[in-house]
Amino acid sequence: MPKMYSSEVNDKLKEPKPKNIKEVPRYLKNVLRSTGERLFYIARLVWEAKPSLLFLMGVMTLYNGIMPIIGTLITAHLLGQIVLSFTQEVNLIVPLMWQFGYSFINSLVNSLNNSITKISGEIVTNHVKVKIMNKAKTIDLASFDMPDFYERLENANREAGTRPVNIMESTFNLISKIISMCSYFVVLSTILVKLGWTAYPFFIGYVALSILSAAVSFYFRRQNFLYIRVRSKERRQLTYYSDLMVNKDMVKEIRLFGLSDLLIGRYQDTFRHYFKGIKKIIWKEGGWNIFLALCSALLNGILFFMIATNVSQVADYSVYTGALNSISATLSALIATGATIYEGSLFIDNMILFMNEEAHILCSSKEALLPKRHCGHTIELIDVCFAYPGSQKNVLNHINLTLNAGDTAVLVGLNGAGKTTLIKLLTRLYDPTEGQILLDGVDIRLYDTQALYKMYGIIFQDFGKYAMNVEENIRFGDISKVYSKDEIEKAAVQANADPFIGQLKNGYETPLMRYFEKNGTELSIGQWQKLSVARAFYSDSDILILDEPTASLDPLAEQEIFNQFDMLRKDKTTLFVSHRLSSATTANKIIVLKEGTISEMGDHATLMAKKGDYYQLFSTQAKRYQET
Repeated sequence: MPKMYSSEVNDKLKEPKPKNIKEVPRYLKNVLRSTGERLFYIARLVWEAKPSLLFLMGVMTLYNGIMPIIGTLITAHLLGQIVLSFTQEVNLIVPLMWQFGYSFINSLVNSLNNSITKISGEIVTNHVKVKIMNKAKTIDLASFDMPDFYERLENANREAGTRPVNIMESTFNLISKIISMCSYFVVLSTILVKLGWTAYPFFIGYVALSILSAAVSFYFRRQNFLYIRVRSKERRQLTYYSDLMVNKDMVKEIRLFGLSDLLIGRYQDTFRHYFKGIKKIIWKEGGWNIFLALCSALLNGILFFMIATNVSQVADYSVYTGALNSISATLSALIATGATIYEGSLFIDNMILFMNEEAHILCSSKEALLPKRHCGHTIELIDVCFAYPGSQKNVLNHINLTLNAGDTAVLVGLNGAGKTTLIKLLTRLYDPTEGQILLDGVDIRLYDTQALYKMYGIIFQDFGKYAMNVEENIRFGDISKVYSKDEIEKAAVQANADPFIGQLKNGYETPLMRYFEKNGTELSIGQWQKLSVARAFYSDSDILILDEPTASLDPLAEQEIFNQFDMLRKDKTTLFVSHRLSSATTANKIIVLKEGTISEMGDHATLMAKKGDYYQLFSTQAKRYQET
């Protein structure tokens, strides 16, 4: 079985907690390294989406880093000139124009920056969504059977719209604040010389408190992330219960069975259990932040007093206290921004792991073989076993079976016998856990997968219903074919779908389902099934595989479909599953599956004479019809 996740990727993203104080530096180094790798990954996403976005972000970073200190100096100069004007004649127009110009340019650039951020969000979101969709089309179907993988897929898809752009914006914002803070340190250094050595302990303590605040914030961001990861099951339950209540396909049954209050109650119970832990983390973080804020305010007050008693001009007081306030605000913003980046980069792991998921089914290399087309085929299963991912129990056990060109084979058996699973293996949606499947004597794993898929005309029992028009729903049977309305209508006639399509207001152009169009038409399950059958007729297939193709049709419509299939399957290998065993009587090969093994095989007459499992199934069903 394919691995669900690369262990190397998982190990790379883990940051084990330090066991003692000596391991803290190594731990911090690993945190910084892994965060840097994630930020590089995000930057690459933005670069792939549009390289100019990174350039514009860089320009705005420099601007946002330099302008605050320029604004402080302009304001201080204006204040000094105003104070001077009380005692002598001063021209205030020039400093006022500088102040106005600064404010105007700042407003203009901020508006431009907001526009760039919104545009970047749209472009990057689209790029990431397309990237996820392109990756999803290559991932093995087996991956979707693993809850933890599917959770990562959902998280990556959900976060694609916000995380990358927000993290990049926060990162550039962080750089801007560092530039500003360095400028303010230069300004503040001149007053520290005047204040003397007594001010240094307070200033160092002030900076140390800021570093401690950063450590606390980072710690709780990680605690929050780990809690959310550990409680992923509860978060999925919350989503599941809330989605059920607004699912248009489920609302009828939920109302009739009176399940609304039950589902709402389960949602609330799950939330209470989930919220209890997250609330504890929030309160702990809040307590630390209040304590550190009080200590910081005390040191800030002492430094303000020392500055006020050591300057001779109001403008100087404004510059130095403004610098100290700005450093304080910048340090707080650095802590918050850094924690946001760290937390966001942890969540981006979902996307990194998803994009690193290995595909084992797809085989499209230059060495891949192309199957012969439009001829008879032989399919052979040799000692095939299969277990679904994460399960130790085999669904199929040691299956040996040969389907020759022109065979019409029927799979029968009770629910859970493995019929649909066998079809998934034949079409290489999964690979066997053990054994081989040969197509014309060649292991199907050696064929180009896309070319292999085109050989099959298939209808699954959970067939697709697409919110598009009727014509497209039929044409999806083979989108590689040159468009021909006549071919589409011919397929609809063969599937006995043309009569009801003709009664629709816009015929083949009628939009189906009401997801997007107000005039969308809701079809019955039987009508949908006829469209799925039409898809099979439309496909240019060599092998027909039908999993309960007529389950939702009445007996007359079912017989019409099978009559059409008799014409369609000439010289083709056909395999179908049906619980109506009357349809098995015309097959030349009936395969009886029982608990994952082939218990019997032969034609109808042979198996009835044998009086085994098939005889019992057929007789029970026939007796029920006779009694009815």
